[in-house]
Amino acid sequence: MKFVGIIPARYASTRFPGKPLIDLRGKPMIQRVYERVSELLDETVVATDDERIASAVVGFGGNAIMTSLHHRSGTDRCYEAYTQLKSSYDVVVNIQGDEPFIRPSQIELLKQCFLENETQIATLIQAFTPENTPEDLFNPNTPKVVVNARQQALYFSRSVIPYVREKPFSEWLQSHVFYKHIGIYAYKAEILKELITLSPSNLEKAESLEQLRWLENGYTITTRVTQEKTIGIDTPQDLERALLWLDANK
Repeated sequence: MKFVGIIPARYASTRFPGKPLIDLRGKPMIQRVYERVSELLDETVVATDDERIASAVVGFGGNAIMTSLHHRSGTDRCYEAYTQLKSSYDVVVNIQGDEPFIRPSQIELLKQCFLENETQIATLIQAFTPENTPEDLFNPNTPKVVVNARQQALYFSRSVIPYVREKPFSEWLQSHVFYKHIGIYAYKAEILKELITLSPSNLEKAESLEQLRWLENGYTITTRVTQEKTIGIDTPQDLERALLWLDANK
């Protein structure tokens, strides 16, 4: 199978404008993301709506595609970029532009999902650990997921799922294995073409989680558990943690 990696990158982030171009010890964040994944895929491109980001990508030797300013999601941006590629691919990997420490093993896990013919969409999940606190578990900015016996997603939520009866909240982490969602996706190319035609669904609107639109419309999301820890950069405060991590892992 042939895999293309597409990294959606917007300049006008509400919480952190210009985020793809922030300096991470001498390299813009988008470059660090690109370099982490490009050798693992048949082609890698950055899909952006901003000339500054495109220029930075070309400047470090990467490939950039200009896309519309008006996309509702990274999925839509990925599909537009895919339609501009000169080659065809079996699977499109949507790589978050604010995950500069994504691990090669995580890309390989996603690719392995497509050894199963029934896989339409793939994503990664990670177990909460004893190091986590109840505050981590109940943080609505960390989506949770429950899966079936075949590791297919049943539901994603900003609330804690499942609810553990007859246990105080402080004991939930010791009573059950909870999973957080790692926001990287891969789609069969023909499935991606279908996904961008779907209207926002009721569950998606309630939770503000795009993947619920796919589940509500009957698509299957295959998951794999990753043990690797990464640091996403959503806010300026996250940047400080990322720089400390980078210094400690040179």
